[in-house]
Order: sequence, then structure tokens, then C-alpha cells
Amino acid sequence: MSGPLSHIRVLDLSRIMAGPWSGQTLADLGADVIKVERAGEGDDTRRWGPPFLNDAEGRPTQEAGYYLSVNRGKRSVALDLKSEAGRETVRALAAQSDILLENFKTGTLDRMGLGYDDLQKVNPRLIYCSITGFGLTGPRAGDAAYDFMIQGMGGLMSVTGAPDDTPGGGPQKVGVPIVDIMTGMYASIGVLAALAQRDRTGKGDHIDLAMLDVSVAMLANQAMNYLVSGQPPVRRGNRHPNIQPQNVYPVADGHIVLAVGNDGQFRKFAEAIGRPDLPDLPEFATNAGRVENLPALEEILIEALARGTVDHWVALFAAAGVPSGPINTVDRVFEDPQVRHRQMLRDIPHPLGGDLKQVASPLNFRNAPLAYDRAPPLLGQHTEEVLDMLGLKERQS
Repeated sequence: MSGPLSHIRVLDLSRIMAGPWSGQTLADLGADVIKVERAGEGDDTRRWGPPFLNDAEGRPTQEAGYYLSVNRGKRSVALDLKSEAGRETVRALAAQSDILLENFKTGTLDRMGLGYDDLQKVNPRLIYCSITGFGLTGPRAGDAAYDFMIQGMGGLMSVTGAPDDTPGGGPQKVGVPIVDIMTGMYASIGVLAALAQRDRTGKGDHIDLAMLDVSVAMLANQAMNYLVSGQPPVRRGNRHPNIQPQNVYPVADGHIVLAVGNDGQFRKFAEAIGRPDLPDLPEFATNAGRVENLPALEEILIEALARGTVDHWVALFAAAGVPSGPINTVDRVFEDPQVRHRQMLRDIPHPLGGDLKQVASPLNFRNAPLAYDRAPPLLGQHTEEVLDMLGLKERQS
């Protein structure tokens, strides 16, 4: 393996999205990630389809697209953790690992003798990251959670979607499991920070990471808007609460995203749409004024933008240094010249035959390039290989 973490081994006991997303991120960075799955069943997401991958002959397999999105670069070991042999294998893996990721319900691994206090005796340098819905402490510590419910509980859906008094208004979730993904990113940051600390102290650590905490942290500027003003933010559709003009605007043949970020950009924008007078009007001269007088401003912008097409405005604004863009469907994303140039889509040989398309990591290292040569594994694909590496005679099925 190449990449900046090629000297690191990760024991991934997690499933679904948040933990596996972190495991895949670490695998992309070069870590040897060993994914432990339930014998005979595997990660729940293997069954979360359709769609399912077709093999080289075009026949459907049992590998769901959901699973394939988050398990690249790993080795799969199938174990029965209800058996002592299975638990002993996990202990042996933990003894030779730098990082452990898990998202079992609070207390489950402790009861199996695989909690942090148990495994740090086997490996005091182990960095153990526990990912749960609500954390290891508190009144809901033992409750299960999924991304959708946490988007609601954590406030994200209260600021996502159209206003209640508009067509289609009401709470809306984000179109991808954003809390799971961000929890996986926080997990990656946390374990890498613990690695840096271990270099100084020689000791591992236990990270307690809750999806609800992540959702609260993700409120970002919206949280501070409330804490500063005392007024809970509301759903504004695509309108930015603090910076204007930023919205989705109708044009002659569709819609564009406009993201004017400062007064200088607004002046360039006004000139591009043929209204160079707008920045000199007191109500629009500053960002604060544009936010306060947004309805009047948007009437002017909608009328002006309706005169051109998506391609016309995107090209014109790019030349003027004004951030804007089309609203691409997913298929058009992968046809975008910039996305293609950045090689965000890669082909990886899959064990069932043919190549599997994968979305690459956005991280690019000059001195430690990333490699994409290991597809998401089949269930238990590497069990014998890993057990041989550990020197264990037992074979789990």
C-alpha cells in the first residue's frame, strides 16, 4: 500500500456508514484496514439495494451500491463474535493494530470482553474510537440511531427546506447521509490526532464520538446566529441567511446557483447583468443592506437573469470573477470537465469480474500519492489471509 498512512493498521469493527466512511478514508490514505464482519451476514449495507453490482457477464450480484460506496481498500474477515474463538481473533488483531473503529450499542463490546479497558491491556498503544448515536454517557446513551432521525433531532432539518408558507415547504433532510459522513470525518480527525499524541506519550486513547454531538456541531453559523440573536433560524430554501445575493435563480432554460460573497463581487455581478447602478443604491450598497432588502433585490435579479441561458450566465460570471454554476444531476457531475480532469472517478478491478467505478478521495499528496487498487471486499474474502498473518490455527466460518 502507498499513501501517508501505509505504516498504520486499522481494525474496523463498524458497519453501516459513519464508521466505514472513516475506515475507507484511512484506507485511501494507505492504512491496512481490516473489516470484521458477522459470519454469514456481513455489514447490513450489503443488502441495502437495489441497485446491486452486476458481474462481468452482466448478472446481478449481492453487492449493494450502498456498501460499495464506503468500503474500498479494506480486507474483510468474517467472524462470529458470540464465540470465544471469534473474540480471541479480535483480541489478536487489536494487539497488532494502531486504531480500532466500532459502532456497537453502548456496552455491547464491554460485555464481550472487547471494550477499551479490555483491549488496552492487550495493546496500550491502541487508539479506540467508539461511534454511537448519542455517546457513551447520558440519558439516551443506550439508544440506537440512524442518520435521518439525527438530522431531525440535531436541528439540521429545521434549517433545511423551503419555508412552511411556500409550495413544498417544511422540514427536509439532506440528500446524502450527511451526519453519518461528517461523523466519519470527525472520527478520522480524532484518530489521527490521537496518533500524533501517541507519538509524544506512547499511549493510546479512547474517543467517544456521538452522531447527535456531530449534528449539533454542524449547525455552525446557524447555531451562532441563534446564540447571538436569541432568534431560532428558520428554513429559507436556498437563500443564505447572512450573505446576499445567494440563491437558486431561474434563467431562460433552467436554473443557476449564484453565490455572491462580498461587496466587490456584487459590483462585478451588477455590471455583468447590465445594472451597474445597483451597488450605488443605499439599500444594496452593503451586504447587510442586501440581506435586509432582499425581496426588492430579488425582483430585480429575477427579471434580469431571465434574459439569458445557464451557459450564458455561467460563462459571463466566470469571466467577471463572480461565483456561479449550473445545478448538475449526478450523471452530469461525472461529465464535468473539471471533475474529469481531477480524476474523481476511478476504475478498480473487482473480484467478481470487470472494473468497479469508484469516487476517489479528494485528497492529493505530492510526496505520498494515494493508490486505488483494492475494491470493496466480498464477505470474508480475506479471512484465511488475515488469520495466517496472525499465526492463528483456528478458522472462523
